Amino acid sequence: MGVGVGPDGLAAHATGGTAQRRAHRTSNGGRALAPESIDGIPVSVVVVWIMCAAGWGVVLAGLRRGLRGPGRGPALFAHTVTPAGVVLTFALIGYGSLYATIALAAEWWSLAVVTGFRPARLVAGGGLRWAAAWLLLTAAVTYVTGRLVLGR
Repeated sequence: MGVGVGPDGLAAHATGGTAQRRAHRTSNGGRALAPESIDGIPVSVVVVWIMCAAGWGVVLAGLRRGLRGPGRGPALFAHTVTPAGVVLTFALIGYGSLYATIALAAEWWSLAVVTGFRPARLVAGGGLRWAAAWLLLTAAVTYVTGRLVLGR
């Protein structure tokens, strides 16, 4: 071959560049990505991450809007550090962060649905009923989502 020209370059030149474009599309070691993945990450996992982040934001907005008084600061702080704490805890005990993300997304969306997007209701009068409903809905949503995403 000529200087700096390998067989792939010659094949690409002879075919008008189609071999080179094909090699570019499968530049991850010659393996084509699954059509239901985004850069190798399954779409269902990306959806769980997005739903978790959106649920966190919904609950944060509800807490900022609904809580007043001396408990507001600690509640907002606890909500802010929860994602990192839960993911680190799951990593420490040996589970992956996907399990934690599924559980967090289920918790936050269940809390939003049960309290009517007003998480302050959880600590208001009759909070035990709200908490029980939140617990039951969270367990059901976590189980169903886990089965769908993890395929188990």
